[in-house]
Amino acid sequence: MKVKRIVADLHADDLPKAMGFYRDILGLEVVMDHGWIVTLGSPETMTVQISLACEGGSGAPTPDLSVEVDEIEAALARVTDAGLEIEYGPVTEPWGVRRFFVRDPLGKLINILSHV
Repeated sequence: MKVKRIVADLHADDLPKAMGFYRDILGLEVVMDHGWIVTLGSPETMTVQISLACEGGSGAPTPDLSVEVDEIEAALARVTDAGLEIEYGPVTEPWGVRRFFVRDPLGKLINILSHV
């Protein structure tokens, strides 16, 4: 058996608001919409991964979701322009990533990162 894909299923009472965050802030596209579930995605090829953590590194809390982007400063600008509060960072970590944490409209702590 081989794992082909892992999908994060996040409960959202307000689908349009949650969809707006992941579409407008992170640039994901709606790839499926059944009304009760909306899936956003990217045409990028990604590897299957799941991380298990007892903390978020550098004393930070464990994020609910990590999203790697190609331009961290552009992501930071989108978050700032949207008036969202940065809860950690931005910081360049000793293990070679630049990142910051922000909460999505569902209250999930999102680690937005880029490798340096």
